[in-house]
Amino acid sequence: MAGIKEVYDLVEKGKAKVVGAAVQEALDAGCDPNEILNEGMIKAMDTVGEKFKNGEIFVPEMLVAARAMKKGVEVLKPHLATGAAGAAGKAIIGTVAGDLHDIGKNLVCMMMESAGFEVIDLGVDVPKEKFVEAYEANPDTKIIGCSALLTTTMPALKETVALLNEAPFRSKVKVMVGGAPITQEFADEIGADAYTEDAASCAKRAKELAS
Repeated sequence: MAGIKEVYDLVEKGKAKVVGAAVQEALDAGCDPNEILNEGMIKAMDTVGEKFKNGEIFVPEMLVAARAMKKGVEVLKPHLATGAAGAAGKAIIGTVAGDLHDIGKNLVCMMMESAGFEVIDLGVDVPKEKFVEAYEANPDTKIIGCSALLTTTMPALKETVALLNEAPFRSKVKVMVGGAPITQEFADEIGADAYTEDAASCAKRAKELAS
């Protein structure tokens, strides 16, 4: 449908200022809200994610697209079947203790929301205990994502995952790690369930792990 195609194009191009109006037009034209979300916005973010992986676009373009998606979702949210916006489940995301980087984490949060997760963003410089407390407050969480952007905070990431691995709820949740210095080897070594190298892959893998 024309409306959905327009929403797709606007999200892909990161036109945050006009995407809300386009979503409203699509709704007024009788497009199904879930279809606008899935076919219009999530599909556009998938395309953006692919382009990012292939090096056709970079972080700024990806942030701009995610921001446009966020604006579109704001208009769409009241029309979605309750819970559709968090249909994939809950995810707890944070940057580990000692690390103040938030661009990557924010991007992951936006991509996870785009993929249908309800995201609990713990922010930056998060002590390991806080990840555990957040899970205990939200026992229906499916994914815990920890990020470290500095080589100096890799030990904090290791300690955070170690604490989660000892937690009684560990079998009920998947722990994902990421950040510039992190590798698959490191993720395996510290006992995380998954490592992804960028936000788009993270959202995709989280969906697989949560289902």
